[in-house]
Amino acid sequence: MNSARLALVAAAAATLVLSGALALAADDDASASASWEQVTSMSQRRSYLAAAELNGGVYAAGGMVGETGRPLATFARYDPEADVWSVLQRLPVATRAAAAATVDGRIYVVGGTTEEGNTRAVWAYYPGPVEGEWQARAPMPVAMFNHGAVALGGKLYVLGGFANGKELRDVFAYDPATDRWTRVTRLPRANHAFGLVAFRDELWVIGGRRGEKILREVWIYNPVTRRWREGPAMPRPMELVGATVWDDEIHAIWEATYQIYDAGSESWREGPHPLVTRHALEAFAIDGALYAIGGCTTALHDSPVVERLALG
Repeated sequence: MNSARLALVAAAAATLVLSGALALAADDDASASASWEQVTSMSQRRSYLAAAELNGGVYAAGGMVGETGRPLATFARYDPEADVWSVLQRLPVATRAAAAATVDGRIYVVGGTTEEGNTRAVWAYYPGPVEGEWQARAPMPVAMFNHGAVALGGKLYVLGGFANGKELRDVFAYDPATDRWTRVTRLPRANHAFGLVAFRDELWVIGGRRGEKILREVWIYNPVTRRWREGPAMPRPMELVGATVWDDEIHAIWEATYQIYDAGSESWREGPHPLVTRHALEAFAIDGALYAIGGCTTALHDSPVVERLALG
């Protein structure tokens, strides 16, 4: 078993004790779970997938089958309005624990782990009227997995991650116009398996893992001043987070924990527990609804489940 797979399994297994307790709490509060509903599942159960939103649809690439660690090349689009999944052209290389984001109408899948090991590969998907195509772009400076990717100001930012048995502090920016990568700063502390969103023109790093510790930390990066500041810590620690933004709120999901940051009150609050407790999932807020997609259950079984929650 290679080191990348061991790190993924270790990160997942380390969550079982805490997530089990949280799952019990979720069972004790059935009314909270009632507001979530299951919609059409993915055709392939998978965790550690890379997903991005484009024109109101969710594009989900790669991932893995947790019981074997086998990376996947599966690529599909979810239409929330029609509640339908469409299978698209497969990833050129099967990849797990990559990251994805949309910049200027193109979906970028970056890094991750293949059968050959950790990769620097960057794949850009150009949607077409019937079918799109994948193109190779300039590789990242460093091979990594369990990192974060987000678009801001016309650039793709890639942060943190895991490689060679340790968490990383790298922060790179990719300019699609020049097809070039630049190292812009370093994380205040090494981190991986965190949530990452662009919120109010800044990058928010939410939770994650450092060594054996699951984190409550929030760090905020301003790309104009190129400075970091410590953000409002979460009430509960989270890793392998699905995170997204809706209006003036950040929504973060991990296992049975769903936490919401309200910029108006500058504080976190608890949201209703998801129906299925999962880590290594993806989350999106589209047209007034929150979607939780895929992931791995506390029993380490990958899930095709998609849940939806109406946002008030």
